[in-house]
Amino acid sequence: MHDDSTAPTSPTLFTWEFAADPYPAYAWLREHSPVHRTTLPSGVEAWLVTRYADARQALAEQRLSKNPVHHSERAHAKGKVGIPGERGAELMTHLLNIDPPDHTRLRRLVSKAFTPRRVAEFAPRVQQLTDRLIDAFAERGEADLIHEFAFPLPIYAICDMLGVPAEDQDDFRDWAGMMLRHSGGRPPGPRGGHGGGPRGGVARSVKKMRGYLAELIHRKRADLGDDLISGLIRASDHGEHLTEGEAAAMAFILLFAGFETTVNLIGNGTYALLRNPEQRERLHKALAAGDETLLATGVEELLRYDGPVELATWRFATEPLTIGGQRIATGDPVLVVLAAADRDPDRFAAPDTLDLGRRDNPHLGYGHGIHYCLGAPLARLEAQAALATLLRRLPDLRLAVEPADLRWRGGLIMRGLRTLPVEFSPVRPHEV
Repeated sequence: MHDDSTAPTSPTLFTWEFAADPYPAYAWLREHSPVHRTTLPSGVEAWLVTRYADARQALAEQRLSKNPVHHSERAHAKGKVGIPGERGAELMTHLLNIDPPDHTRLRRLVSKAFTPRRVAEFAPRVQQLTDRLIDAFAERGEADLIHEFAFPLPIYAICDMLGVPAEDQDDFRDWAGMMLRHSGGRPPGPRGGHGGGPRGGVARSVKKMRGYLAELIHRKRADLGDDLISGLIRASDHGEHLTEGEAAAMAFILLFAGFETTVNLIGNGTYALLRNPEQRERLHKALAAGDETLLATGVEELLRYDGPVELATWRFATEPLTIGGQRIATGDPVLVVLAAADRDPDRFAAPDTLDLGRRDNPHLGYGHGIHYCLGAPLARLEAQAALATLLRRLPDLRLAVEPADLRWRGGLIMRGLRTLPVEFSPVRPHEV
């Protein structure tokens, strides 16, 4: 166990100031209290794992269950862990909340949709969506890149992949927008009391989404297509033991996990490029020369440098274990801090420096182990298309506000900007 008695006072976590730049606090924790017990804004006590080696161990640790029934305080019953509203909407049985063998079975069924070949086939559609969204604001010379670009792109993409009809996709966008606006909650601090946030609106949106997905599954049974939901229905009809509830929960988590992470990847990534003009110019020159190698390594570096998932989703100890010299009791929640691990100087050279050409980069932005992000190929495709197209079409893109005026959402798991106001020279649609 680590002795913190002689260490400086630990930093204050989960305030608005912390949300704006958590990295100094995480550096302190890595050095002085690498496996750190803290009280979260919800009141739940949990362990934060901050060093890279410990994080990889914890992410692959079989004694850390994803199923919240193992939580000693049973806080899942009160909505304090997991996704807001999922319990009331009967959406708990999904990949983020289950362990083998159910996890193995369900992941195998859906993994066919995210093979490199299937994702490559989807590339023209992602490019079409990217251009259409930029066309909508290109002539104005200004935009909010979160709400007008980073948010709708993955929503429409995952709706297409799931098989949500075009006429229903704006409803999905509205429900997802409610989840995005409010799922972060409010950290404790001078701007508004203790955290928790307006979870009721999120829960209502989740319930509407659950009802729609159940109805869509019914409709698709009579008209199967080449989409992911049709594939889930075929699997259940061919003896794969997939219940309708599991199919709805699977579709929901693919939407939930597949849109907010990509919103943040595109938003955080664009912001990092705007704050590091030499790296942005480096990428712009490479793209202009027809070289996309730097784009591929660059997206991985943006994931490491300021990734979309700050803390990995909840894990619960099923028996006593030791992580980083710290004893963890049965039932204790464990949160792996990906943002801290990916800036660990024991693993990454100059970890606080953005280097788009970084080669030795085994970041944890997509997780590690059996819960490694299933949609990573699609997220990479969307981020590469989004960033490359922005740089090509809006070469003088710049922040429209001071960095200090930007606000980060105060959520526990995700890290992302509320807005990203930018300016640029107006261009006509598809004027390159």
